[in-house]
Order: sequence, then C-alpha cells, then structure tokens
Amino acid sequence: MTLCAPHAEAPATTPVAARVAAHLLDLVDDPATATVGRHIDWQGPLPLPLADEHAVQAACGIMHVHGRAAGHPAPLAVDYASTVAGVLAAQGVCAVLLARAAGAGLSQVRTSVSQAALLALAQYLAAATADGDDPQDGRPEEVLLPGGCPFVSADGVRFELEALDAERWLGFWQTLGADRAETGRGWRSFQQRFATATCPLPPGLAATARRASFAAVRAAADRSGAAVLPVRDDPLPPTATPPWTLTPFPAPGAPTGGRARAADTHRTAGAPLAGLRVVESARRVQGPMAGHILRLLGADVVRIEPPGGDPMRGIPPLAGTCSARFSALNAGKTVQEADFTTPAGRRAVRVLVSEADVFLHNWAPGKAARLGLDAEDLRAARPGLVYAWASGWGDALGPAQPVGTDYLVQAHSGLAAAVRPADEPPAPSLMTLTDVLGGLVCAQGVLAALVARLRTGRGCRVDSSLYSAAALVPRGRRRGATGRPLPTSDGYLWPGPQARERPHRLARALGLGAGADADAIASRARTLPTALWLPRLAAAGVPATPVCTGLDDLARDPAFAPALTVGEYAAPLAPWEFS
Repeated sequence: MTLCAPHAEAPATTPVAARVAAHLLDLVDDPATATVGRHIDWQGPLPLPLADEHAVQAACGIMHVHGRAAGHPAPLAVDYASTVAGVLAAQGVCAVLLARAAGAGLSQVRTSVSQAALLALAQYLAAATADGDDPQDGRPEEVLLPGGCPFVSADGVRFELEALDAERWLGFWQTLGADRAETGRGWRSFQQRFATATCPLPPGLAATARRASFAAVRAAADRSGAAVLPVRDDPLPPTATPPWTLTPFPAPGAPTGGRARAADTHRTAGAPLAGLRVVESARRVQGPMAGHILRLLGADVVRIEPPGGDPMRGIPPLAGTCSARFSALNAGKTVQEADFTTPAGRRAVRVLVSEADVFLHNWAPGKAARLGLDAEDLRAARPGLVYAWASGWGDALGPAQPVGTDYLVQAHSGLAAAVRPADEPPAPSLMTLTDVLGGLVCAQGVLAALVARLRTGRGCRVDSSLYSAAALVPRGRRRGATGRPLPTSDGYLWPGPQARERPHRLARALGLGAGADADAIASRARTLPTALWLPRLAAAGVPATPVCTGLDDLARDPAFAPALTVGEYAAPLAPWEFS
C-alpha cells in the first residue's frame, strides 16, 4: 500500500535540521564550510509528500518503535529525526571539504529527514527483516505501565535503573525484598530492552519499588553495583555542554602515508572519505555507529574485536551467520582480533594505529590509560592521529559518575521529559535515542578534527558523549502537547497540520458533525481501514499520513526502495547525495 495519499507538495524547509547543521558547522570554525551548499528536505528520495517531523516519524517507523513499550504507536515530542538530519548535513559538508583537499570536485551535499529517521532505526529495521528467528520480536509479553518507566519509589521519585549483568540485577531486587522468581523472569526482558524497545516486567517488581524510599533504592543500587538516577521533570539539560571538544596535539603530525595518498585520488561523490583509515574498538551502538558513518562516507574502517570475535555477533535474530542487529552497524568493516590484556595485543593495536588517520573507542572511563592506549600513548605511533573517545557522560557528572548508558542519560539530561507530551509523566524512550545520536555526534567530531588537520597539520583528541548528544536535541523549558495517532480498523493515521488546526474539517471528512469531540472522531475512524480513509481525508483538505506499524512493511514498500537495500536484512543506504 502506498504510504501517503496524494496531497499538496511537501514543504522544502526543515528549520530544526537547518539550525542544528548551522550550529555544528559554527563549531567546526572553518570559513570554507560556507562554500559548500547543503540541502535538507523532508522526503529525500522517497516519493512521499511528507510535510513535517511527525509525518516522517509516522511513515518511517519512529512512532512504531518508540510506542512499542506502550503497545501502540506514539510520537516523540521532540524533533529527533530533524536533529539527526542536521548532524548528517554537517557531516556531509565536512566530507566535501576533505574530498576537495584530495582533489575531488565536490561542491554540495543533500540529505533528508526521512533518510535520517531510517538511519536512526537501522538496528531495529535489520532485526525486523532478518530471516532468523528472534526470540523476542518487539511485541510486549505483558502489559506495561504507561510511559515505559515502571519504577516509582515510596516517596514519589521516578527513577531509571541500570544493571549490566544478571548478578547486579538480582542483587538489587533481593536487597529491596522482591520475589526471586519474579526477579528472574524480568531479567531477560530488561537485558534485551536496548534491542527490542520493550521491557515488559512482572508487576511485582514495580510494587517492590513503590514500597521503598528512594534512599533505600539508591542504597540497594550501591550495594549491588547497579545504578539508579531520578528521571528529571525539567526537559532542559542541567548543565550546558558542547556536542564535542577538540584538544589539538602540541606538534604537527607526519604527512599522510603513501597508502592513503594513493587512495585519495579515488575520492568521488559516492566515497568522499576514500583513502582515510579508521581503527575502531567499540561495542554496542554508540562507537560502532560512529565507525559506520565514516565507512558510509568511504573511509576504510578496521574493527578490533577480542579473540573469537565480538560476542554480540551471535545475538538473534541472525542474518546468515551473524546477528542482524550487529551487522546493521558493522557490515563492511575489516576485522582484526587482538587481546588488549596482553603485550602482544596492545602492540598489534599500535601497529594498526601507526597506519591510520583515526582511532575511536567507547571504552569505560580509565580503561584506555590502564591499557597504555590513551591519546598520549597512541599519538607517538601516529603524530597526526585523530583520537576519538565516545563516552557516556564526558565530564558532566565528575569523576564519580554512574555507568553511562542510554536510558540513564535520557533520565538525567532532561530528554526523558522532553520526549513525552505534557499529559504523560517523564520517562525515557526505549528507542535508543542517545546511543544513535551519540555515535553520529562522535563521527561529526572526528570530521571536524580532520578538517582542522587540513589547516594545522596537527592531530587532536575528540571527546563526545551520550550526554552531549542528548543536549543537542532542541527543546523548550515547558513540555507541550503532540497529539496521538488516529486508530483505524487496520492501523493508524497521523493527521496533518491542517487537521490539527481545523478539527471541525477533520470531523466532517469522517462523516461527523463539526462539533464532534476526540472520542467520537476516534470511534468513527475505527470503522474503516486506512486505505479508504486516505483519499477521503485528502479530498477534504485534511491529508493524513499512515503510521508504520511494522518495520518489515518498509522493506516491501516500493516507496522506500530508493532509501533501502534489501538482502539478508534491510539496511538504509548512505543518506547523502554529493555533487
């Protein structure tokens, strides 16, 4: 089914994306960025008349993934896809400058909010379209508490919990007196929530939390090694932080090696970073996403994995012999196995870095120094190196910081409040918003450092974090209303701005009186399927966008073919067009 009925041509202006791109390019601080044309629209190569942020969220699957925890599609109350598009545009501008320096005749870059949305869902899309069985396919097994944040203490503190292994999870709940059987049943769902965007838990766990003060909750976390943070009500970040910081090394680096120079001559509109080599040591989403972006731009990415390979390769669903979710961010990278705990493994890393332009990692704080693989150590092997650390918190919480994971960062940064409408309590989205955006921001920091190296000849250290990425998402001091998708007999519709501005016209298009209330409108909409409502609403001047209710549908829809490649799983194509 075509995802949007024909209606007026979609506006070309994407104000939030344009502002984000301009902000990031100001931070690059190179006047040459002004010589690169950048174009951001809503639909990109998709033949769909998408008109705004929420229409993109509806059509491209963000509402579906964000709403999984609640059991129905729901919009993010922030311009998340537009923010991602702004970062992509800034990346494209920097890539053009780097390609120009190598002799390519590029002058502009084009991207779109729709392509940004699909890229943000890459792992979910891969899992939904892989042939292998997924033991948890994203559908809740139990009824979740509204809002996706089930933990509230006896004194009314809403809090987010992180436990990175079963021992900490069990220890936390045992300390609070939870039933051991319920604790055990909840672990698998809790562990997989990053992959599935759902977290159905036995109701007894929430009841246990409600019997304990937050002081007791915090003490249980300290005792077990888990981490808890209150979910802030204020949508604004508590501390200001730039998306990334660059710390130049004190002396110019050596000229780029012969291998890279030879490859530079092959930089094209499809691979503006050809000839650049990136060494990546990263797990989960944030670091691999940064390497994925640089690979999509044409860089040669060498991924360091432990002996035997990254254990995430075996997480179902499988696409062929490898996890689809893992492949979504790591396919196309060269793999080199090394054991960092041995002198030989650390020497192997130094050898790889000696021929690289970039080294990036998302290790825990202090690990690089303990291994002797910090920036000061590796720049000796490669003086012109760009050394990038993608952390959880940066220096936002000082040295005694909790583990830096997506949902804890959402909770503390205010993003958990911002993504919810005013009539819902603050709660992190179980879509990995900061993991994805954190990887994109890290990649942009790397590109900014490479552009700076063109001018100065110096390598530098790039520091970014999940927290700094969360702070990039525009939001106001007060939360507003976003509206909700309209249920039909076989799915959902997202009414366009015309319907929200003139609800009487929507009511009449549905065959109701002009004064019909929201309940009457919803009841009437449920009487017919989406495909029948679309032309009626468009003819009445209140066009709507069908809401994606299954990511596998996108892979089968011809309208999405220009933005996706479909093999063992569906994957977004590179979201830039250079010319």
